[in-house]
Amino acid sequence: MVEETIAALDRGELRAAEKRGEEWIVHEWVKKAILLFFRLRELEPIELGPFLYHDKIPLKRDYAERGVRVVPPAAARFGSFLSPDVVLMPSYVNIGAWVGPRTMVDTWATVGSCAQIGADVHLAGGVGIGGVLEPLGARPVIVEDGAFVGSRCVVTEGTLVGECAVLGANVVLTSSIPIIDVTGAEPVEHRGYVPPRSVVIPGTRAKEYSAGTFDIPCALIVGTRNASTDLKTSLNDTLREHGIAS
Repeated sequence: MVEETIAALDRGELRAAEKRGEEWIVHEWVKKAILLFFRLRELEPIELGPFLYHDKIPLKRDYAERGVRVVPPAAARFGSFLSPDVVLMPSYVNIGAWVGPRTMVDTWATVGSCAQIGADVHLAGGVGIGGVLEPLGARPVIVEDGAFVGSRCVVTEGTLVGECAVLGANVVLTSSIPIIDVTGAEPVEHRGYVPPRSVVIPGTRAKEYSAGTFDIPCALIVGTRNASTDLKTSLNDTLREHGIAS
């Protein structure tokens, strides 16, 4: 049963989490199967072309059949799913992850276990998408369709990045880092959630401690992505408009 579940994940027939209506539902039993799979497997040498590994989980091998482009030395573990027209630059995709059609996983980006990455997403160079296996009911990191995640961003702890959102370079998002919308007369704070089409940059805010006042990280929503043009033009215009590095 465990191996059948992992094989179904690999084929895209199952997902660790999926969207139903407006809500994301976590399948705890799928995550449990992944944890059991680690316990059942033994370390063994894995030879793939010129590369030699020593691990419990084999690597995917069906890229051509799936219509996926994989640039050496990118690697995706068995039990992850890559949709047609995904491009993996030298990068890493972990077990349980799901990557949607036409998404680019750029150089040295990592997609953690059970992360759900939508269609037409760009994970730029060095992006770190965290894995969430435990607790079993915890939501994995989710990046919805059309989002752009800039270079060296880190998104962890089940954070949800809404459709067509833009994260500028070096944004760090966790379940506890405040995401503050500063576009209105008063700030509006989110945690673990980036609203659709938001344009986000790194920020800091002052916090008082016994030893004094110090700046701590936050993220700032400084605008909204333009929906009037196609995705590429809209993204480039948005980055220029808000002075955001990608």
